[in-house]
Order: sequence, then structure tokens, then C-alpha cells
Amino acid sequence: MLARNWWAVALRGIVAILFGLGAFLWPGITLGVLILLYGAYAIVDGIFALIAAVRGAARHERWVWLLLEGIVDIAAGVIAFVWPGITALVLLYLIAAWALVTGISEIAAAIRLRQAISNEWLLALAGVASILFGIILFVAPGAGALAVVWIIGAYALVFGIILLALAARLFTWQRHRAPAGA
Repeated sequence: MLARNWWAVALRGIVAILFGLGAFLWPGITLGVLILLYGAYAIVDGIFALIAAVRGAARHERWVWLLLEGIVDIAAGVIAFVWPGITALVLLYLIAAWALVTGISEIAAAIRLRQAISNEWLLALAGVASILFGIILFVAPGAGALAVVWIIGAYALVFGIILLALAARLFTWQRHRAPAGA
């Protein structure tokens, strides 16, 4: 399923990289703008996860983890838009929880993907990065808004680069797997 939708994985990676670059280019960003940027990113990421889940369900493939990830992503994004006056601490915990759930979902998906593609580890690595990011935010919530912007930017860049590498691998795998006359 992921190989057929390699472009969605690549698009998620590009969006993550753009989000990360934005965080580094405008470090003086206000908390309100950070909330809106995070909310938009989480909603877009959630929509792509839901698209992948719906496509998987239509093909009778495993899709529950992608559905869960998409719902959590969209819920986190909506909460960020509905309550823009949220404190930095609550935002940190919201992002940390989102990162943990996303990381667990990605590792679970990687385990299933490994059954189809040998030596596939990029999605699991993205999951580990998400979990580590979530743990860092839970352990050190007192970091200033600027530090949070840099942490989020670094995470988004690493996550996006890993997803682009995964998309390239999936594209190559799908291309070599397709019948010669297709």
C-alpha cells in the first residue's frame, strides 16, 4: 500500500521540510503563529494519513494505524485552531503526545512493511525520531518558545528527509516490482 502511495509519503516529507525551514527562517515567531503553523501541519499530515488509510481499507489491506494517526493528527490541529490562546506548556504537551502516537504508529507500520520489503528501516527510524521528540518535550517543558521553535524545526527537517528517503525507496521498489509490460 505504501509503495503505491509513495507520492503521498514524499508530499508529507516535503511539507515537513517546508515547516522545519519556516521555523528556522523566522525564529522570532510568536506563540500564536506557532500554534497556527503547527495546527496546519498536523491537519495536512492527518489528511494524507487518512487518504492512505482509506485507500488501504478499499484494498482490504491493513489501515487501522494510519487511520488512528490521521485522526490524532487532525484532532491536534483542530484543537490548536479552536483554542489559539493555549499556553506554551499545554502546546508542548499536545505536540509531545502527538509525536508519541505518531511514532508508535510509524513503528507499527514499519514492522508490517518489513514483511513486504526486506531490510526496510526508514519508516521505523522516522517513528523513533517522533518518539524521541515527544519524550524530549515531556521531560523538558520549560524550554522557551524560541527553543521550542528550533526543536520543532529540527524534528520536522529530520522527519521530512527520512520520509523523502522512504518515498524514494518505495518508488524504486514499486517500479522494479511492476510487470515489464505494465
